[in-house]
This record gives sequence, C-alpha cells and structure tokens, in this order.
Amino acid sequence: MTRSYRRWAQLLTPSPERQLLRALRRWDRAVYRRTAAVGTPAFDVVLPAVSRAADRSLLWLGISGALVASRRRSAHRAARRGLAALAVTSALANSWAKQALPRRRPPRIGIPVGRRTGRRPSSGSFPSGHAASAAAFAGAVGLAKPALAAPLVGLAGAVAYSRVYTGANHPSDVLAGTALGVTVAAATLRLAPMRTPSPVRAVEPRSDPQPPRPHGEGVVAVVNPASGGGRGAQLAEDVRRLLPRAEVVTLQPGDDLVQVLRRAADRAEVLAVGGGDGSVNAAAGVAIEAGLPLLVLPGGTFNHFAADLGVAGAADAAEAVTSGSAIRADVGTITDADTGAERLFLNTASLGAYPHFVAARERWESRLGKRLAAALAIVTVLRSERPLPAVVNGREHLMAMLFIGNGRYQPHGFAPGWRPRLDDGLLDVRLVDTGRRFAAVRLLLSLAAGRLGRSHLYAEAGSAGLAISLPDGPTTLAWDGEIGPGSADLRFGITRWALTVYRPGVRTFP
Repeated sequence: MTRSYRRWAQLLTPSPERQLLRALRRWDRAVYRRTAAVGTPAFDVVLPAVSRAADRSLLWLGISGALVASRRRSAHRAARRGLAALAVTSALANSWAKQALPRRRPPRIGIPVGRRTGRRPSSGSFPSGHAASAAAFAGAVGLAKPALAAPLVGLAGAVAYSRVYTGANHPSDVLAGTALGVTVAAATLRLAPMRTPSPVRAVEPRSDPQPPRPHGEGVVAVVNPASGGGRGAQLAEDVRRLLPRAEVVTLQPGDDLVQVLRRAADRAEVLAVGGGDGSVNAAAGVAIEAGLPLLVLPGGTFNHFAADLGVAGAADAAEAVTSGSAIRADVGTITDADTGAERLFLNTASLGAYPHFVAARERWESRLGKRLAAALAIVTVLRSERPLPAVVNGREHLMAMLFIGNGRYQPHGFAPGWRPRLDDGLLDVRLVDTGRRFAAVRLLLSLAAGRLGRSHLYAEAGSAGLAISLPDGPTTLAWDGEIGPGSADLRFGITRWALTVYRPGVRTFP
C-alpha cells in the first residue's frame, strides 16, 4: 500500500519545471495586481504617452536622428550602435521569440480605462518587444557615449514599466525583454570594441625634454596647403598665429617635399611639418638625418601618427613646443635585402591585399561600425584578390594580406586602430592565411563570434624583426599611406627611440 501511494504521489507531483512556471505565474499575477492598484495622476499621463511613443521604435529612431543632426562624430557612432542593436533585438524578439514562445497578453481587468494604450497588439506577449528594444538601444548608445547613459537608461526603464502599467505585458515579459536587450547591447561592444579615449599607459614613454620656445623661436614649419582637401592653408595661418616667431614655408606646385624639408632643416632648431601621414613620414626621415626634434602639425585626411601622439590640431602642437614637451619614439624600417635600400615607416606597412581591404572597410565603416565593416571587407578581398605565396620568418604561407605596425596596435583582430605606446620596441604582425578550404566563411564566422584570435587562418604576434621572401617575385608595398614597388626579399625591423617628437603633457625641460 505504501509503495503504491508513493508511486501515485510521484505521478501527481508536478515536475520542477512546472513548479517553477506556476511560481512565476503567481508572481506575475501578484505584481500585475499591485501595479494595477497604483493610482498616480502623473503616471497616468506620462507612462501611456511614453509607451505609445515607443511603438514601432519611433522614440528610439527619433533620438538617433537627433544624434546624427548634432554633427559630432561620437554622437554619430553612438547612433549607429544604437540602431544596429535595435534592429537585431527587434528581429529576435518579434520574429523569433514571440513565434517560438507564444503567450497571451494579460487581461486588462483592473487596469483603469484612462491609462490603457488603445488597441491591444495582436502579437504574443512574451517577451516584451518594447522593453527589449528600449534596453538594447539605451545600452548600446550609453556604452558608446557615457554622458547619455543615465537619461537613456531612465527612459528605457519608463518604457519597460509602462508596459505593465498600461496592461500590455506581464511583468515577466518585461524582465525577459530587458534581459534580451541588455545581451544584444553587450554583444555590440564585443563585436565592435570602442577606442579608449585616453589609453592607460603602464609605463611612461621615454621623455626627451626640449628647451621651451614660448613664441616658436627656431621652428621652421613646412606646410602642404593642399593637404586634407585644402585644410593645409588654414593650418599655415594657425601656425603663424600661435607661434609668431616660427618660419612657415608653404609648398608650391612642383616642389620636391624632401628637398624643401632638407633646406628647412639646415636653418632650423625644430623641424615642423604640416600635412598627412605621408608628409610626416618624409619629415621624420629628414629630422633623424639632421638630428632635429620633429613637430607634427596634423593637416591630412587621417593623421594617424598625430592622433597617437595626442596632437589633435595646431593648438596641441603649439602647447608642446612652447613648453618643451617631447618623447623619443620608435621608427619601423623596411630593407631591401638585395640592394640594402632602406625606408622607414612611423605607422604601418603592408603586403598583399591589405590596402584594398582598408579601402573597402572605410567605405562601409560609417554605416556598419569597424568590426562588421572589417568582416565584409575581408570576404570581398578574399573573393576578388589573388593570394600571395610568401615565406615569413621561414614558414610558408598563402597570404591574403599582411599588416605590420610600428608598435603594438589596439584593438586585437583585423581592425587595428590606435597604439597606446610609440616606444614598445615591437612590430605588430597580423597575417590572414587563405591556404585552407572555406577560408572566407571561416574568417567571417570567427569575426562575428569575436574569436578571430583563435582561428587557424589568422596569426597575430609582436616581433622585433621580420624576414619575408616572395617566391613569385616583387609585389606592391604600402607604408604610411603611400604605395610603391616592393622587393622579393624584404626585412622589417624597428629602431628604438630613433625620433624625438613633440607630444603635449610630458615632463618639461628643467
């Protein structure tokens, strides 16, 4: 009798899953009743209006439009991240979760008529699409632009609570939707990491204090007025205003930049250059040759070296030279093993399809973000470019592209953007190998999952030197924004602390 009773008791006792669902329903009903009993006149006006504004994500689309209209790059990036998270979350919540886990919406009995939102949605209740979209947009934008995090999170919380307050969703629907939105927002950060505005330096750079030059005494600046789409002319005027005793030389059509720089170096105590990364590269070679410190005046399209120095414009450069704030930076070298000819690079060098990859990535970057644009660019390049056979430090590869940085770049993966240091003594080597089946698909999946570093098709390492042999003969070489003929046998190296260059915020001359 006892055994039979136990058997029947086991059959009639609900499983742990059913017990959990029953407890969740009881909690839903209790919270829903308490929310229905809340009677706050301000809530009765504000929350239904907020809920209606979030219909079809119109509230978040409007905020994105305002961010884009602000004409600030940081606001544009935040808007793109928010819209990407919003699109993914809406698809997951409305097209997948509601179909896979159908649930009726709660009865409106007990909800005052005045605070109901009108026609009840015909879609399922679980999860709350409004709460999911609100959490995803607020999280993604808040991570990209922290100043907006608090107001957006507050607004997202109001939208989520309004869904229960107006009788549109069960409380557990709102919690599940919020969890989904937060997860998608966090995933956007993983797929497209953001640049740290002020990277933390574990070790201070090697400073090289210079005599202060309050009015630019001894500075000779060579400025390309055509650089940066014509912004160089304004740069020359800024230098004359900020450093009134500096000599400013503007390039004329047909001038040889290197020869003009050498003539300027003959009478300079500080050699300054205004232009893009190619002009800065030429000036660095002349400055090292003449034993002069270099002052960088960013006037090109990208200005990567100036950005890593922390020089955003002529004002930053003037601050550094007037206070004597300077560091010693490493310089990368490229040597033709056959002829011994050497050229230097301050930022990056590359072989294979990397220049085409960068062009494709930058074409899509403003719309998709750097990581997603990189994924599409890699697939495009792998489909259109012929792989390059190469022997790299004694190992054979069938390369799609090879990136070599003067110093270790961040973030990891095949979208390097910035350097925390300019004197770490290492080359940053990143290689995509296509000598395996389904290379494009495998690389795309690795990028999407944020696991490119573990792919057998991708290699990334720091190195003091690199030897590259090309069995099929010379190919195009790119360095610091310039493109030219390469060699079949190349050596890449790094010269420690070869260049004295001004940077604001470093210890000054005693």
